[in-house]
Amino acid sequence: MRTVLFICTGNTCRSPLAEGIARDMIGSGRVAGIESDLFVASAGVHAEDGVPTSPESIDALERRGIEFHGTSTGLTREMIEAADLVLGMTRSHVEVARGIAPDASTPIERLDPDGDIDDPFGQSQAVYDHVASRIEAVIPDRLQSLLATI
Repeated sequence: MRTVLFICTGNTCRSPLAEGIARDMIGSGRVAGIESDLFVASAGVHAEDGVPTSPESIDALERRGIEFHGTSTGLTREMIEAADLVLGMTRSHVEVARGIAPDASTPIERLDPDGDIDDPFGQSQAVYDHVASRIEAVIPDRLQSLLATI
């Protein structure tokens, strides 16, 4: 079984959104060519373990019919090395992850190759919904293109 790990800063907003959306899209067959048993997880480069996912992220997922329960997890070298692919929300997340595991053979890339996905923390539900839509838009092509090369 292959593993994709989404990372952000605190693992309470963006990476849980990506985890929930990716799991739902893969499980429902909406990502062509990706096996349904792909394991999807998330972590934060500066996360404190055990912090609940933000209510706004949960609401954005529920609006998509996705049930999600989770708490934050701090990113470790072992997590990076165990993953087949690590996808960060920003260039900074990618750089921090590469610094945590400089010798890892795991590809560590930005989720959206066209730019950073900004942190919605502390902003309105509309901002969280916009971030979720952007994540939802990039996940299929990104997973297809990157997992095909691994």
